[in-house]
Amino acid sequence: QVQLVESGGGLVQAGGSLRLSCAASGRAFSTYTMGWFRQAPGKEREFVAGIRWDGNRIDYADSVKGRFTISRDNAKNTVYLQMNSLNAEDTAVYYCAADRGMLLTTISQTYDYWGQGTQVTVSS
Repeated sequence: QVQLVESGGGLVQAGGSLRLSCAASGRAFSTYTMGWFRQAPGKEREFVAGIRWDGNRIDYADSVKGRFTISRDNAKNTVYLQMNSLNAEDTAVYYCAADRGMLLTTISQTYDYWGQGTQVTVSS
């Protein structure tokens, strides 16, 4: 069992930046593909960014490419999401997820473990 705890959310003005962190329990973190998803009110959960277990493949949703950066530190069992140039459309609850599979996917159903989420609110 893996526990994921997100932090770093909050209220920011449009154009600002935030860095989300996701700390994972357990010794198998380095074998998990990690993803960030978000869910805005009244909308379905959507993929934001993902990083393969070895860090050699990264993928982003088109809506965040060039603005968001995902990274991981396996020594700290932590994955990060640096978010720059935020706009109102980025307002959502952001979730960290872990996938025991070897492939990086954008499909939420393939992820095995989820954090509780952290709220990001961008004021315009």
